[in-house]
Amino acid sequence: MKNVTRCRWPGEDPLYIKYHDTEWGFPIHDDNKLFECLTLESAQAGLSWITILRKRENYRKAFANFDPKKVAKFDEAKIKKLMLDAGIVRYELKFARQSIMPNVF
Repeated sequence: MKNVTRCRWPGEDPLYIKYHDTEWGFPIHDDNKLFECLTLESAQAGLSWITILRKRENYRKAFANFDPKKVAKFDEAKIKKLMLDAGIVRYELKFARQSIMPNVF
């Protein structure tokens, strides 16, 4: 088996190790993948990254597989439904289409 050199921050968590070895520091050129990163990074603010990684599949379902065109069409009813989804971080200010940022779009 090949010895892998990696940073210390993933520790022993298999999810963190997989993220480190296959995603962290790799360039991204796909729009949906970039939107996924933006969505997850926004959710992470103030929380640990592993918390968000553990919720990633829930985010994938909640945010239309990170399709920005579909998410852009989310209406207030959909946003309110997301605010009830225990599988994602439910902090109102983290949803860009609500509260302080609705006029940006």
